[in-house]
Amino acid sequence: MALKKIEKLHLGFYPTPMVKLDSISKETGVNFYIKRDDLCGICFGGNKVRKLEYLLAHAKAEGCDTVITTGGAQSNHATLTAACCRKLGLDVVLVLKKRGVTDKKGNLLLDDILNVEVVFVDTDDYHDVYAEADRIIEKLKAKGKKPYMIPVGGSVPLGALGYYDAVNEIAAQAKEMHFSVDHIVCCSGSGGTHGGIILGAKAQGGIKVTGIVVSVEDDFQKEICRIANGAAELIGMKPDIRPEDVALKEYIGPGYAKPSEEGSAAIRLMAEREGIFLDPVYTGKTFAGFLDLCKKGYFAPGENVVFIHTGGTPALFAIPV
Repeated sequence: MALKKIEKLHLGFYPTPMVKLDSISKETGVNFYIKRDDLCGICFGGNKVRKLEYLLAHAKAEGCDTVITTGGAQSNHATLTAACCRKLGLDVVLVLKKRGVTDKKGNLLLDDILNVEVVFVDTDDYHDVYAEADRIIEKLKAKGKKPYMIPVGGSVPLGALGYYDAVNEIAAQAKEMHFSVDHIVCCSGSGGTHGGIILGAKAQGGIKVTGIVVSVEDDFQKEICRIANGAAELIGMKPDIRPEDVALKEYIGPGYAKPSEEGSAAIRLMAEREGIFLDPVYTGKTFAGFLDLCKKGYFAPGENVVFIHTGGTPALFAIPV
């Protein structure tokens, strides 16, 4: 059966590079490849652009003129949404938690340069954030605007299709590089990237996928399944991803967006060995988790592992490591 075609925009510069890192490979005993989605060409890059290619295509198709999205104070998703909206001529309002680093640095500095409206909500609860977003949406409608809401992280089935595409891209690159992918390691924050990767890995014949959890989520396996199966239905695949198919390893450390000792050490190791910068919220902790799993024998010796660099490096200029 032919898969359904879903409309998407072309915002990033794809395919992003995928390279083998020899120093890390020697360090860990696996063949370590890094997929550089931080180099996708929009702002400072990151995984959200692949999701936004689908979500903003839908917004444009619906005739929307203003995009609202949410996140933490230093949200990479929010900044990338702002950058993509600016590229498309759309207005944007960022509704962010007033927690952590709220000074004009890191992503908040970029939001200011992009000249987008930022609304802070003094809460730890996303229910409060979404309630404020709903109030803003009603105000915009009253002014004759047509708003489009993107949930935190763009982690909905439509957005997850961006990482279904990414796995197909990885498989094509691996073929050109004369190896087959055994395992993909990714960050699990709000579930959309991980859900899309699981779906793509299934379509590619069952590549193993492990998600490193860096935030506190209830019933996270079920949520990832919901996203993955919803994405499958959109393109006509069988929605049969089960919770037991979702491999998660928790490395949140002190808490979401709070640097961990292991994550900071992993950031420095990657920089010192390979000249590549990770971030303290997502990729640093994800790489730390990968290194710990290697020590525990989680990966087979010589396994071909692809690590997804999901971006987020502006946080290095706001959150000390």
